[in-house]
Amino acid sequence: MNQQNTKPSLAVALIVKNEAKHLAACLDSVKDWVDEIVILDSGSSDTTEAIARQYTNKFFVSNDWPGFGMQRQRAQQYVESDYILWLDADERVTPELKAAIEYVLQSPNNNTVYLINRLSSAFGQFIHHSGWSPDWLVRLYSTQLTQYNDALVHEKVIIPVHAQQQKLSGRLHHHTYDNLHHYIEKTTKYIKTWSDEREGRKKSSISTALLHAFASFLKMYVIRLGFLDGRRGFILAWLTMHSTFVKYTDLWLREQQDKTQ
Repeated sequence: MNQQNTKPSLAVALIVKNEAKHLAACLDSVKDWVDEIVILDSGSSDTTEAIARQYTNKFFVSNDWPGFGMQRQRAQQYVESDYILWLDADERVTPELKAAIEYVLQSPNNNTVYLINRLSSAFGQFIHHSGWSPDWLVRLYSTQLTQYNDALVHEKVIIPVHAQQQKLSGRLHHHTYDNLHHYIEKTTKYIKTWSDEREGRKKSSISTALLHAFASFLKMYVIRLGFLDGRRGFILAWLTMHSTFVKYTDLWLREQQDKTQ
């Protein structure tokens, strides 16, 4: 660790796979002001590695996939800096967020985890409602303080009981779905992981699938004001309803298959 009254070093860490489209823009938003960039790849077949090596020599590959949480744990093991800022390849640090991060690192509290407000876009438009915003995520902390949990998907940073939490100003821009095909590709992977994680431990049925699906639409479009996001708000709510039905139905079908074996 750096000595007292010395600004701590900062690493940006990413886990990636086939992120050639977004990676350069992400790294351009941090390359000039962080001390270290660590990237753990899970077997890209595009030009992700070539792009990454233009920004860092700390590019590593892990071909076996243990789930998102444990993959982030692996990546953190390569970090040598005092603090770690987690990004996804389709995210960009805004100038306002950069200033906020640099400010807290002038006199950091190693017992604090820092939350960042992410603003996500879908199909070319930032989504300000629909339960997408505000979207506070723990993304900055001392590497000696904590790490991500073991979740296969929807992983979270473990917040120690004694730790404080502090929100940062500025936004993290998240370019999540480029088009409908991209949405289907990403959600299909999440649905499978969701079912894998719950198979044998959680019961489902067609009625459960329908109930959760309709509830998800109502929650996203009405209660969380998705209608204020216009047509894209409606599309996202409808797609969420469909994805919710599919994942609960997938879980039920797996149960039926197990019974016939």
